[in-house]
Amino acid sequence: MFVEERHQAILHKLQQEKSIRASDLIQIFQVSFETIRRDLEFLESEGVLKRVHGGAILTEMDYSREIPRTLRENTYLEEKNELAEIAASFVEEGQSIALDVSTTNNHFAQVLKHKFDRLTIITNSLPIANDLMSKPNYTIILIGGVIRNSEQGTIGDLAEEFASRFHADLFFMSMSGVTLTEGITDYGLAEMQIKKIMHKNAKRTIALADSSKFDAISLIKICGATEVERFVTDSHVSENIVQKYKEHGIEITYSL
Repeated sequence: MFVEERHQAILHKLQQEKSIRASDLIQIFQVSFETIRRDLEFLESEGVLKRVHGGAILTEMDYSREIPRTLRENTYLEEKNELAEIAASFVEEGQSIALDVSTTNNHFAQVLKHKFDRLTIITNSLPIANDLMSKPNYTIILIGGVIRNSEQGTIGDLAEEFASRFHADLFFMSMSGVTLTEGITDYGLAEMQIKKIMHKNAKRTIALADSSKFDAISLIKICGATEVERFVTDSHVSENIVQKYKEHGIEITYSL
């Protein structure tokens, strides 16, 4: 097993169990204590766990900095799947849908694939385009540009010019954090402009955010919290959050 695969497996196990023992990991992966120690040190440096005596515990992600995609893919899986099902209720057969690069939108694309037979998908995400190509009546518009390898998406001037040509019925915007004061924020400098273009050109924008991202601030402001139609999240969101945002005219949907 490659190091990256082991890191993903450790993180997935931690997400399920909230704490892990180093001795268990040694048994599971059949590696040395030193190997597991290095794995846990690396994952702690990425801000996704905290080492404790004998193992590690889950910690809240630090959304103020970029977390590797391979780690994000294995966090908040239940929450992402739940909010994706809710978000699909706002989609109608035959619509044009813009999806930016994110692990949340990867989950959402999976739900769209199983619920709808005819959609036009506009995206700069290679995994989303590749996954949805199996649908014969989907029109996939892949935004061209320079590929950012780590995020598996296209960026740059060419991508921005290409994206500006399209006006989707719905844009499902991903993010790293949202607050009432700073609005919707993200850490992807390279992807920011495409996200802004998709938002500007879409008839409607719905923001997708698992419950961990509320009252979190990331690096770059994308737009104000009131500039999207609503937020779709999961059922773990705090009622205090829902009420606080509602008082400012911001709708949060967290159930079907």
